[in-house]
Amino acid sequence: MKADIEFPEVTHVYLAAVLEWSDDFMSNTWFAYLINDSTQKIDNVMIVSKAFGTVNGEMRKTSLLRHAYLEVPPHSAIKIEMMTEDVLALNNEFMVTYFQESKLYDKKFIFKSNTINENSTRDLPVLEKKGILI
Repeated sequence: MKADIEFPEVTHVYLAAVLEWSDDFMSNTWFAYLINDSTQKIDNVMIVSKAFGTVNGEMRKTSLLRHAYLEVPPHSAIKIEMMTEDVLALNNEFMVTYFQESKLYDKKFIFKSNTINENSTRDLPVLEKKGILI
């Protein structure tokens, strides 16, 4: 039965980490964004995020965070969540599921531990900001 299920490839949908000013914390803070760089909207978007890894020989993990969005228009981006300094030393995983043209898409995006830093930034599509794209 699993062989009968079609799993289309995710294209033109990305996850990015962007360093931007936070008025709440009065400092620059990393934020995760979902970018839809396709020509079509994506619907019923569900994102489940977590961080995990080893720090100083000790296994660490965060709680699961869940985010839902009815629609992400074409060539746009949505801010998902803040990423605090302590989780940047961990692997940050985002499971993204959505519908596009009545097809279900699913992809796991992972920022590997310590890869989110200012030295790794580049120009991002849609956002017109610098950040880390996966």
